[in-house]
This record gives sequence, structure tokens and C-alpha cells, in this order.
Amino acid sequence: MTRLPLSAALLLTLAACGDGAAPTATRDATAAIVAVPPGALTATNVNTAVFAAPVAPPAAAAATAAPSATPAAPPQTADPAVLRAQILLDRANFSPGVIDGLSGENVRQAIAAYEAAMGLPVDGLLDEAVFNRLIANDMAPALTGYAITAADVAGPFVADMPHDLEAMSKLAKLAYSGPEELLSERFHTTPAVLVALNPGVDFRKAGTRIVAPAIRKTALAAPVTRIVVDKAERAVKAYAADGRLLAFYPASIGSSDRPAPSGDMTVRAVAPNPTYTFDPKRLTYGASKTKLTVPPGPNSPVGSVWIDLSVDTFGIHGASEPKDIGKTFSHGCIRLTNWDAEQLAAAVKPGVAVAFVG
Repeated sequence: MTRLPLSAALLLTLAACGDGAAPTATRDATAAIVAVPPGALTATNVNTAVFAAPVAPPAAAAATAAPSATPAAPPQTADPAVLRAQILLDRANFSPGVIDGLSGENVRQAIAAYEAAMGLPVDGLLDEAVFNRLIANDMAPALTGYAITAADVAGPFVADMPHDLEAMSKLAKLAYSGPEELLSERFHTTPAVLVALNPGVDFRKAGTRIVAPAIRKTALAAPVTRIVVDKAERAVKAYAADGRLLAFYPASIGSSDRPAPSGDMTVRAVAPNPTYTFDPKRLTYGASKTKLTVPPGPNSPVGSVWIDLSVDTFGIHGASEPKDIGKTFSHGCIRLTNWDAEQLAAAVKPGVAVAFVG
């Protein structure tokens, strides 16, 4: 793999990692949103949401259930309070991954990291103490208004993104599928949440005003001098020179078949908007027998940015499916949402220490 210096125009050819094959396993399959019930999310109920303890089922109803029956878990629906908490965690740089209003492992991890940083008892639960601290530290509205621009709807888009690398390699760019996907990634959320917050809105019309999560828009508070990749927790933690935790990100990290490495590495380069090369001589996954070069784009197997590490073919990178981060395995590398990978990439330089633990 060619090593190049940091450059805004850097296009690095990659020879491993990515999510070019189907995920091999799922960790948190319940935390996947398909649709949000009408009226479940509104600007008012998200901006004013407060903590409410879960309501236990009535004792009589529980007693009538067959002792041997295993009730099917009900599908999760977006919760305004969870959505507000996710937005506040995102703005505090304790990323919950995709902001979807659903409780799940990524939210638990972000809350646990936040509790540790705030000196609260660490249990990873969205309780009253966590909610009150989040609001006390950030009282700005959770949602913001936005006017869709001509650039947002101009494209080019790829409405039907192929799933195999050979078909991807024939495209000019692995672009967003449309304005809905573009806007959902810009606001760290899902198209379903945007539709729920903006019922009846035409997202393909410039000038249309929408409501969206008011997510973080600032760089980290200091340069990153050390990165810890926690394989057991499936998380990436970024630290300043004085030991401060600057950011916490959920991650997909390796698998049993293709585990992530252990030990210490360093950052060697950052490649924004990278191309991706599949080389069957160096890789053990994928059906192609020939070398393929896949064009760049947010739906690339390595997402919108690549942080190159000092062991060949390994890196920290973005991903085409933000909702899968922390819930599926990777091919050995470390996948973050595109927006988390971009924030981390902007704060590192060659030589930054990277420790793989757990």
C-alpha cells in the first residue's frame, strides 16, 4: 500500500478492509428502525422530552401468561426522550452512532462513557441523573430548522446502489441514493426520522424548510494524540495530550473470522474521499477473482474517509450503512459512521498513537 502525506486532495488506493461483503454477524439486531409511527416524533415533544421511568406491565396480565411461553419482543419505536438524549450525547462528543430514537447497545455505551466522564455512577442507563446532566450541560434545542438548498437536490445520485464490488467498480461515484439519504447523514440520523419529523415534506425540492437534529458542528476541543480501539466494548476513544477523553465513538471492529489486530500502531496518513481496491491475492473475502478499483463516495465500502494505520491494510474508516455500526462485524478494520470518522480524521496527524485493547 502506498503511503502518502496528509492532503485535502489525497486519494489513497486501499487494499483491504471495508464492508464489501455481507456482515458475518449481528450484535444488536433489535436496534434497527424501518419506520416511525405517525406522530411519534414532533418538534415539540422532542425539544421538551424529559426522563420517564419505564412502566411495568400490570401484575394481572403477567399472571395470565403461559409459564412456558416466550413472548416475542415487540418492535422498538422511536422515543422522543431517547432521540433528545442521543442528540445531546452527539453534541457532547459521546457519539450514539446514528440518531434514531431507539435504545440499544450504542446508546448504552455512549451513556456509560458520559457517566464516567461526568463522575456519575456508571451503568449505561438513560436515567434521571443522566438526562438532567445532559440538559444542564446543553440547554439548546435538540432540533433545528434547515432550508434545503439547490446543491442538496442536485446530485448526482445513485438510486439503486449495487451490492457487489464488480458492479460498484463500474460506477463513476458511490454517491448518495437521493436527498433523503444525503440529509439524513448530514444530520446524523435516518431517513425515517426525517420523514417522521417532517410529514408530507418533499425533500427533493430546493427551498423547502425542514426540522432536523441540531447535531455537533465543531471540531474536537484539542488535537488527538492517542486513540484507543476497545475491541471488547467495540468503541473508539480519542484522547488529548493531557489525558482528557475528547470523543467516544461506537465502532464495528473485526470478527471471529477476520479479527482486528492487537497491540500498538500509529496513524500514517489520512485519505478523505478514498478509492477502494479489492485485491483477491491479498484478501480472503469477496467473490471476485480479479482486482477491482471501486470509486469514492459516501457509499463506498470504506465510506468518506480513511485513517491509515502503520500495519499494512489496516485503518479506521467510514461506512456506507451508519445504522449498522456497532451492530455488525467488519473485515478486520475499524468502521465508524462517516460523520464520526470525519471528525476523528480532522483531529489526527501522522504519528498519533493507536492502541488496540480488549
